[in-house]
Amino acid sequence: MSLSVGIDFGTSNSGVALFDGQHVRLLPVDRQNVIPDVIRTALYVTRDYRHYIGQEAIQMYYRDNVNRQRKFVRQWAGEIDYRGADLHYVRDIFVYVDELKPGRLLQYLKTALRKDGYQGTQIFERFYSVGDLARIYLEQLKKRAEDILGEPIHSVCLGRPVKFSADPVLDQRAEYTLRQAAEGAGFKQITFELEPFAAALDYEQTISAPQNVVIFDFGGGTLDVAVMRLADPAGRKVYASSGVDVAGSDFDRVIIQKRMLPFFGQGRVKHQPDILEMIQAVPDWMALPDLATPQNRNILEKAIQVGQAPVQLKALQSLIYNDLAFTFYNRVEAAKIALSSQGATVIDLQDKDIALWELYTRLQFEADIHGYLIQVRGMLLDTLAASGLEVRQVDAVVKTGGSSNIPLFNEMLVDIFGAQKVKETNSFTSVVAGLAIQAARGAY
Repeated sequence: MSLSVGIDFGTSNSGVALFDGQHVRLLPVDRQNVIPDVIRTALYVTRDYRHYIGQEAIQMYYRDNVNRQRKFVRQWAGEIDYRGADLHYVRDIFVYVDELKPGRLLQYLKTALRKDGYQGTQIFERFYSVGDLARIYLEQLKKRAEDILGEPIHSVCLGRPVKFSADPVLDQRAEYTLRQAAEGAGFKQITFELEPFAAALDYEQTISAPQNVVIFDFGGGTLDVAVMRLADPAGRKVYASSGVDVAGSDFDRVIIQKRMLPFFGQGRVKHQPDILEMIQAVPDWMALPDLATPQNRNILEKAIQVGQAPVQLKALQSLIYNDLAFTFYNRVEAAKIALSSQGATVIDLQDKDIALWELYTRLQFEADIHGYLIQVRGMLLDTLAASGLEVRQVDAVVKTGGSSNIPLFNEMLVDIFGAQKVKETNSFTSVVAGLAIQAARGAY
């Protein structure tokens, strides 16, 4: 028998599920995670090009990188051949490389699919294209699922957002790249389903009478909204759907930009463009390791020696040179999640020269992301208008995705539709459950 599974290749988390015609089976593809059915979309590549995903990838990154020693060596990177007017010269280009760097951790692999102009990344001596990164992750995920099931998987239904990009060309290219990645991972038959439609399939299993439903799929990378008719004997109907690049990762960056940058020198450092550039890079944890050069260390140390915001710049130096950016970003994300269930939390990081402690309230968070609320509300109402339905004709609003748990957006849904219509689902598995259902139906 050829197994057909659903895979939710998510921005922050992923999952694999199987449907037997009656029940969905969520596969525990990350037994090291608190929720084994959910696996972080993280990939760790070692210097000898071994690949790890999920919690194992994160643990290996922490073990190998945080507070480690560094050794920079000057390495030839190419040459510039300049010709102009009567001038011609050739100049060698050298860069400083940390030869003790044991590995590289990557997240948001799905986001890379839709980045215009982003081709991939150099990891040690190899270049990994966007498709390579997706292929490797799916390959590892497929192997874990096959080990659990005890037989090979040849067919997959992959989820995709309503829009990878507003540009149709980029949207098609992203899906094509993901298809090629799945083929490279070993899948023989590949189909796609829009993620909000998959969540609708999962919800449809719980109702027995026809309903007009709004699917509000708000995850780590995108917001997708679909207005649909479900459980109708005449068949499922899509009234309207839309997607926008607003999601949980945006909120993490906003928190850092609005609340955290003063801890690293913002407002105290002036007329130092190199240092200001480092400070502005703090919200992007993946960019910070590339700043760990001998030149930048010298710039920071000179500024510290002359007494220019020494406490803050020592913290910035520690963040960059002790590989603490990922830890810092996770503390911010954890605070955001905590504010979904409590009125205040603390963002805390104590390590080396960093002594960061900030009380952060839900009211502050809601003020920080208010601009996104306006954008989300507008998109939701526009999609509903495009469906031809009025609010009173909507029977249920189905929330899914981690960001749908943020109280500010839940209150928005309640304000528009009424509390009795807003339905909770499993935020992290409803999409993969629906993909499994679709995969099985396609296989029959």
